[in-house]
Amino acid sequence: MKLRRPAVLAPFVAAVLLLSGCGGDEGKGSAKAGTAAGGFPVTDANCGVTTAYQHRPRRAVTLNQHATEIMLALGLQKSMVGTAYLDDRILPAYQSSYQGIKVLAEHYPSYETLLSAEPDFVYGGFASAFDAKEGRDRAVLKKAGIATHLNIEGCTKGPVTIATLDEEIRGIARIFGVPDRAEAQIKRMDAVLDGVESKVAGAAPVKVAVYDSGDKTAFTAGGAGVGNEMIKLAGGANVFADLPKPFGDVSFEQFADRAPDVIVIYDYGDQSVEDKKKFLLADPALKDVPAIKHHRFAVLPLSSTVLGVRVPTAVESLARALHPERFA
Repeated sequence: MKLRRPAVLAPFVAAVLLLSGCGGDEGKGSAKAGTAAGGFPVTDANCGVTTAYQHRPRRAVTLNQHATEIMLALGLQKSMVGTAYLDDRILPAYQSSYQGIKVLAEHYPSYETLLSAEPDFVYGGFASAFDAKEGRDRAVLKKAGIATHLNIEGCTKGPVTIATLDEEIRGIARIFGVPDRAEAQIKRMDAVLDGVESKVAGAAPVKVAVYDSGDKTAFTAGGAGVGNEMIKLAGGANVFADLPKPFGDVSFEQFADRAPDVIVIYDYGDQSVEDKKKFLLADPALKDVPAIKHHRFAVLPLSSTVLGVRVPTAVESLARALHPERFA
C-alpha cells in the first residue's frame, strides 16, 4: 500500500539540532570539521547537502547494513534509536550492541514509521534510502528537522578506494564527535589489509569477473565501485574494470571473451550461490571460460562488497581464493 506523505509535520519530531542547506559539493564526500577535531559545530558536506551540527545527533536511525555496522564499529549504539534493511546477520563483534536497537522495518521504513522513531539523524547506506517517491527525500527530512548523511560510495565520482572508506568512517565519527574512534577503526582495518598485501606481493594478478545476477545478461562489477578495489587488493584483475560505473550489465559473450580465471559470486537475495553456479556451469556460451572449466568460484556476501567495515576481511577472504598457495 502506498503511504501518504503527511502534509503537516508531526508534533513529536525531534527539535532541530542543525542548520542545513544544499551545497555545491555534489560528488564530494564526508564531513569537514568546522572546528578542532571532535569539537562542535561540525559541518558535513555530503553528496550535495551541507549540514552544520551544533552537537552530536542523539537519536540516529541507520538504513542499510553497512551504515549500521559503521555506527556500531564506532561504538555509537547508544545514539541509535532505530535501524532497518539488513542483507545479512550483523557481524558477531557487534551483535550484542545491535540487539538493543529497535528494527523499524525489514526493508525500508515508510516516512511515517521513520518519524515514529523521532530521529534527529538518518544515515543511509544506499541512495535508495532517501527515495523521494517513498517520501524519504533528504530535503523532506530536512524540513522535518532531521539531518541526513549518505554513504559516499553513492555519490563519489571516479574510483572508490580504501581512502574513500577511511573518509566515510572519519566523516561519521566527526558528526558524532568521536574522531579518535575512527582512527582506531582505520588502524584495525589497515592491519588486515597490510597482512593481505604482504601475502600476495609479487603474485601474478588473477583474472576475475564478478557475477552478481542475471540470466539474459550478466550484472557485474565495473571499475568505479569498491568491488573493483577489493579485487585489486586481493591480487586480482577485474576483467570489467573498463566499465565506468560500479555495476553494469554485460553479455555472456563478453563474459566469455574476457575469459576470467575466477568468477566471484555475490551472495544475496532469493537465488542461492549453488543455483548461480549451476546456471553459469550450464551456459554453453561459457563452457571454455577457464573459471568454468576448472570450477573456480569465490563467494562474497553482498554486505561485504559495499563501502563498510567488512571490506578488509572480504579482501582477505578473496585473496585466499585467488592465491591459496600464499595462505597455505
